[in-house]
Amino acid sequence: MASKAWENRVGRRLRLRDLHILSAVAQWGSMAKAAKHLSMTQPAVSDAIATLEDALRVRLLDRTSKGVEPTIYAKALLKRGHVIFDELRQGIRDIEFIANPTVGEVHVGCSETLMTGFLPAVIDRLSRRYPEIVVHAINAQPSATEYRQLRDREVDLMLGRVFEPVSDDEVDTEILFEDRYLVVAGAASPWARRRKITLAELVNEPWIDMPQASIFGSFLTEAFLAQGLQRPRKSVLSFSHHLRNELLTTGRFLTILAGSVLEANAERWDLKALPIDLTIKPHSVAAFTLKRRTVSPVVELFIEHAREVAKPQAKRK
Repeated sequence: MASKAWENRVGRRLRLRDLHILSAVAQWGSMAKAAKHLSMTQPAVSDAIATLEDALRVRLLDRTSKGVEPTIYAKALLKRGHVIFDELRQGIRDIEFIANPTVGEVHVGCSETLMTGFLPAVIDRLSRRYPEIVVHAINAQPSATEYRQLRDREVDLMLGRVFEPVSDDEVDTEILFEDRYLVVAGAASPWARRRKITLAELVNEPWIDMPQASIFGSFLTEAFLAQGLQRPRKSVLSFSHHLRNELLTTGRFLTILAGSVLEANAERWDLKALPIDLTIKPHSVAAFTLKRRTVSPVVELFIEHAREVAKPQAKRK
């Protein structure tokens, strides 16, 4: 009986179009703005909301001095509706892939360091085999953002380092390889010609480091303190790897780089790892996906190519 009542009251009256309209109104905070965005009239938008409210028998919008905002009922509905629309988009992408397996899109959230080495290698390999696949790369640090873009379905997957075990019931973690950390100089640096170097000798050298607020920002200081040394002299603090590489080529600066980043940039920028053990433990590089979310075949292809690129790194461990 309950199933029959649901079908009569909601099942036959709840339309995806009306959910889409409600989502637009919640996003824009105004029926007028939503109507303009949807190329509809405001009365049509108002009727769609009224139909939903009548079917669900709850108020979905509250009027405020700034416009309208969703009620707790609307937020609950939109949370589920978000998943529905995402699955529909994935279904359409599946159909497109079945019609033509060589095309499609994949949205990747990726940390800056992996964009400097690992991600370009994956994209290069993928594009050689499937030149019509489009990759949308979004700069994001998975752990720092608590996988927000993944949860909000703004990206299909994220690539990043695992600094601590991921205890999240919504996120799947696939370890790709372990990435070590190295002291790096430009080939023009006098240190690049030395076969034996102690960290103590480098205390007063000009170092390029990440800002202290970042996860990497403490690595350099911790490496020196772990050996009972004073804090190193930091001359440049920046997230920019391009700036880092430009400065290293002068032969005057030193920095810490992940092994995958050095491998991708060593020849192009004439960089060299110095013979120093930093005693910084390697961190795993992983692909993060959302549990219970069906990814498209194109995303699966991307992940397969990421595994291929990671294999030499994994063996090098």
